[in-house]
Amino acid sequence: MEEHEAAAASGTPGVDGDGAERGAAATALKVVAAVDASEESLRALSWALDNIVRCHPDATLVVVHAQHAVDHFVYPVAAHGLAYAPSSAVDSMRKAQEENSRRIVARALDMCKERRVGATAAIVEGDAKEAICQAVEQMGAGLLVLGSRGLGKIKRAFLGSVSDYLSHHACCPVLVVKPTKAQAK
Repeated sequence: MEEHEAAAASGTPGVDGDGAERGAAATALKVVAAVDASEESLRALSWALDNIVRCHPDATLVVVHAQHAVDHFVYPVAAHGLAYAPSSAVDSMRKAQEENSRRIVARALDMCKERRVGATAAIVEGDAKEAICQAVEQMGAGLLVLGSRGLGKIKRAFLGSVSDYLSHHACCPVLVVKPTKAQAK
């Protein structure tokens, strides 16, 4: 019993304060990596694979991609006096979006396979900021990893920043992998 007490006192994962072992699922780190078509997001995934997942062999990795809802692309048409988009156009947009999302996720999962890391994927729909924030909460993530384009303050103010939003609103710690000075140029 002394080993368990020493482990509990030292903060060893898998042992609670009473010296009783907890299940592996309770101590495994769930890392969520948000990816899009940008090289920055894939660089962040690569960094997470090399520096987090490799150091935590019991960690689980989920690759998340947020795609805009199709109506995001239809409403601008309504602003120009067209009240609707033909259903064939909406279906075509939806199929193109789904194919694009599958390619993005497949590329990310290929990176994981190259490093012999098992990962699952999820495609969520909606504005990236809110969709990723909700997904992270629903998944019970222990860490969210995402890339940053390295925008300056002015561009970030006009374009918005998913990483800024998530660092303030996500329910778990957020790791933003910034580009190096050479990559930001």
